[in-house]
Amino acid sequence: MRRMAIGVLVGAAMTAATAACSAQETKTMSAEESAALIEAVRANQQLEAKAAPEGGWADGSVYPITMDGLLGGQVPMSAFEGKAVLLVNTASKCGYTPQYEGLQALYEAKKDEGLVVVGVPSGDFMGQEFGEAEDIAEFCALNFGVTFPMAAKDHVKGDKAGEIYKWAEAHLGEAAVPKWNFHKVLIGKDGMAKAAFPTKTAPDAPELAQAIDAELNS
Repeated sequence: MRRMAIGVLVGAAMTAATAACSAQETKTMSAEESAALIEAVRANQQLEAKAAPEGGWADGSVYPITMDGLLGGQVPMSAFEGKAVLLVNTASKCGYTPQYEGLQALYEAKKDEGLVVVGVPSGDFMGQEFGEAEDIAEFCALNFGVTFPMAAKDHVKGDKAGEIYKWAEAHLGEAAVPKWNFHKVLIGKDGMAKAAFPTKTAPDAPELAQAIDAELNS
């Protein structure tokens, strides 16, 4: 009986997790509108790497890491030197996908204070991301008005994890390894990994806001 009860609980948990990441509907637009939107997103996300100071970047800093950009180009973390960064692994077909709206609101509210949100699309969890970069960019911009920097689709866990996620795990341990989409890693203005927050931590959660403000005011 006990084994049956455990089995029922596990099954229920898996069902809940699947339901929490059900597919999102995408709004539609004309080919011309789509092309214009993609170009607007591309133009808004041109980033340039900063040269390392004499003697190089501090040991353990994120600044030597550069990711490919979602629509070409690159996302050099050195471009955000002196800013706090919220790194988020994203997905377009997840029940948590509406967090994009909160992330964009957070970015708009805090960017002038020195916060940058960086999205890393990933299909590591049930393949809940589009395959093509243009589809990801269009979905994010059309449905949620996303303007914060987006890296190219990548792995965020395991042996194939991108360099920045291996870096986060090396400095924060298991807490930095995403267990699902929309996991969050906070990087300080000094380029060091500071804290990690699970998927269910909403962009406007008090604990996240407190941690971000602490970094911005440091």
